[in-house]
Amino acid sequence: MLLSNKYPFLTDYFTLALNSTEKPKPQCIMFYGNDLDAQYVLAKEIARYLNCKEDKDDNCTCLNCKWINENSHPAVMTISKFDNKPDDDDSKTVISLKQSTLIKETLMSASEFHRVFIFCDRDDNGNISGLNHTNFQEETANSLLKIIEEPQHGVTFIFLTRYLEDLLTTIVSRSQCFFVPSTVRTDYNYAPIIGIFDNYWDFERKDVFDHSQNLQDLTKEYSTIEILQCIQNYILQILKTNPKQTQLIEHISIIENCIKQAQLGIKPVNIFDDLCLKLIK
Repeated sequence: MLLSNKYPFLTDYFTLALNSTEKPKPQCIMFYGNDLDAQYVLAKEIARYLNCKEDKDDNCTCLNCKWINENSHPAVMTISKFDNKPDDDDSKTVISLKQSTLIKETLMSASEFHRVFIFCDRDDNGNISGLNHTNFQEETANSLLKIIEEPQHGVTFIFLTRYLEDLLTTIVSRSQCFFVPSTVRTDYNYAPIIGIFDNYWDFERKDVFDHSQNLQDLTKEYSTIEILQCIQNYILQILKTNPKQTQLIEHISIIENCIKQAQLGIKPVNIFDDLCLKLIK
């Protein structure tokens, strides 16, 4: 697969899974993380791998691969508030019920291809963005549950989002979820927490509240959100070189919830106590 150097764990997994004759191919996939462009490329690579009629080489020029690379394949559809809208659909800010109906009608006919539906959002400039409760609302998501839960043979659904919490739990629970770390060169600022929170996974449980107090002391110089973002940046930097440390992926989600608590005005002592209790085992 094209991204094997950047995402060896993910590409190895999907290469084995899509080639397996013993296990069913994954048919409902969810990618999450900050790099939505990388998620979209991975989704297209899966679609290309499923439809390639030759050797599935990275540089294959068969008609299916050519169509997918050009975003013109008849069975590989991007579903967003801008893409693949029925003619009578005048919604401009959401994936609509009419798009859900279009998908269901599409699946009523046979296809010689492996059909792939890539659900995402786009900004006004056409850049890929993540799904959330605003652009992929409950009514539309629920209308798709049946075909997602029991997908037809030769059909794959792929959802792209920044955070798992941004989607209905009913969609998340029906998907195989994969964190996609960003490969974009970024300066991750985490200097404020180095010295008091680095290697936190080695901390002893009995010292949880001491470490929480150390983080609270930092609020004399930084906001609670800035401190949480520093911890998150620290984890993301580690994940760039250690993508198989899956417990750290869960920790990113925990920190995101803490950031949301801080935005709601929850007291720092409660946020940091809760954070340390969840991160320090």
